[in-house]
Amino acid sequence: MTRPALRWTIPAFLALQLLMLWLQGVQLHRQNQVLQGLRDDIQALAESLDYGQGAVSDSDDVDAVPASGPVKPAPHTHVAVLGIQEEQEAAAKELQASRESAQKAVKDARETQSKLSIEENARKAEEAKKVQAATSSWMNWAWGAVALVAVALVARSVIRRRG
Repeated sequence: MTRPALRWTIPAFLALQLLMLWLQGVQLHRQNQVLQGLRDDIQALAESLDYGQGAVSDSDDVDAVPASGPVKPAPHTHVAVLGIQEEQEAAAKELQASRESAQKAVKDARETQSKLSIEENARKAEEAKKVQAATSSWMNWAWGAVALVAVALVARSVIRRRG
């Protein structure tokens, strides 16, 4: 009597094991897709931060003024030198105001980007929770079905032994 029970029990357990391996593969595939999406998001964020920092460092290079030795103006060009100095001071003030404006704009952009990033991460976390809840409820049903099949097979073998 044990031979017919083994004839069905072993293939049934192998089929169940194959089903469970397939379910694990599906879950791993979903996790891989989520991780790839997160990796892409992190790379995009890092690139945008690098680009933002590169723009700030490039504007700092504009401020560099080459050092020059003392220049002695000719006496007849004294009025022209005063005009040039006034123009240089006005240009320096405009440059300083432009630099401050650019720094403020970069600061505001970073704050906005961090707020958007936080909101996006919260949205993705909620989506992941929904997917996890759906997967876990489905897996609970699958485990219940597997347990029911196992109990049915055991009950069948017990009934066959007694009968």
